[in-house]
Amino acid sequence: MVTKNQIKLVVSLKQKKYRSQHRLFVVEGEKVVNELLRAGVRPFKIYVDDAEKVEKFGEAEIVSNKDLKQISSLTHPNGVLGVFYMIDGEGDLDADWVVVLDSVRDPGNLGTIIRLCDWFGVKHLVCSKDTVDCYNPKVLQATMGSIARVNIAYVDLEEYLGRINLPVYGAYMDGESVYSSDLAEKGVLVMGNEANGISKEVSRFITERISIPQFGASTTESLNVATATAILLSEIRRG
Repeated sequence: MVTKNQIKLVVSLKQKKYRSQHRLFVVEGEKVVNELLRAGVRPFKIYVDDAEKVEKFGEAEIVSNKDLKQISSLTHPNGVLGVFYMIDGEGDLDADWVVVLDSVRDPGNLGTIIRLCDWFGVKHLVCSKDTVDCYNPKVLQATMGSIARVNIAYVDLEEYLGRINLPVYGAYMDGESVYSSDLAEKGVLVMGNEANGISKEVSRFITERISIPQFGASTTESLNVATATAILLSEIRRG
C-alpha cells in the first residue's frame, strides 16, 4: 500500500522546485514508462492500478484508483505512473547539429521539439534558462519517451553561443529561404520565443538568418515554433 509520505512526495514533483530538490520526475502511461526503462533511465518507484501489470514493471507497487488520481497530473489516469531519477546530460555540445531554444515557454512545443530532435538524430538540445522545464509533466507527455535519447542542457545562451566554433543559423521571418541556403555539415539552429522570436541578445551571435518561405495567404502571421523546427530539421538532414 502506498504511504502518505509517498503520495506527498509524488504530488510535490508537480512543482519544478521539488523536482530539482529531489532530482526526480514523473511520467505517466505504460508506453512512456517502458520507453524510459528500455533506455536505461533509473526508476525510483513505479505505481500501477492492476496486479497483472506488476510483472511487466518488475517491482511495481499497486495503488488504489483513489490514490492514483491523487498523484496523477491527468484528469483520467491511465493506470501506470513512474517516478524516475533525472537524466544526467553528457556529450560534446559542439558535435554535429545542435538545436538551441531561446525562451520557448509552451510545454507542448518543447515536448514536440524534443521528439523532433530524437527523430532527426539531433543528440543535443540547448535551452535558455527561462525555457520551460523539460521535466514539466505536460512536456514529458508530449515527448513520448524521447527525453531519454536527447541530451538537454539549460545554459546561459550568450555564454554558450559566444564560445562555440560552429555556424549559427537563426530562424526569422525575413531570413534567406532555407531551400536556397547553403547549409553546413554541422551547426547550430536557434529557434525563438513563440511570440517574440529570437531575442536581441541572442541575435548578436547569429551568423546566418534563415526562413521558411510562405506560399499561402499572407493573413497567416507565422508558423508554430515546433512546426517550424520540424521543417528546418528536415531540410538540414536532407542536405
